[in-house]
Amino acid sequence: MPETPVTPVPAEDYSFSRRGRSRAAIIATGGWLAALLVLWLVLDAALWLVILLALPVLPAIADLIRNPLSGLNISQDRIEWFTGKLTGQAQLDEIDHVRFDTRWDFSVRATLVLRNGKRIRLPQEATPPHAEADAEFQKRGIRTERHHFTAF
Repeated sequence: MPETPVTPVPAEDYSFSRRGRSRAAIIATGGWLAALLVLWLVLDAALWLVILLALPVLPAIADLIRNPLSGLNISQDRIEWFTGKLTGQAQLDEIDHVRFDTRWDFSVRATLVLRNGKRIRLPQEATPPHAEADAEFQKRGIRTERHHFTAF
């Protein structure tokens, strides 16, 4: 009796999403603002210096207020991502490999390297934890690379 060929089971669709208002964002923003308050009230820092140091926290405050949704979806034939008003997509068969770069701040950035040489950086807020993303790409037969502590 001839053997029946076994067809591989396609990976299930994958979906990841997160909100801009997270516990970590609240703690980090609150800690920065508390440090500025101590700097101003206790250490008697100049007001212009406190205002200057408050500027980097403004985008975080805006995200806490707006609470934007970001995410990534991987289906049988494409990957789609969204964050705020930014959206993008790529066909899985166009992807040569996915590169995960660990930065000096220990964040991990994901880049899709297409077969034509083009690189597409996935928005960090739309990217799932790297181990989870790595597993999902490998399930679909897409090669992944890890690069630690690259400057650029």
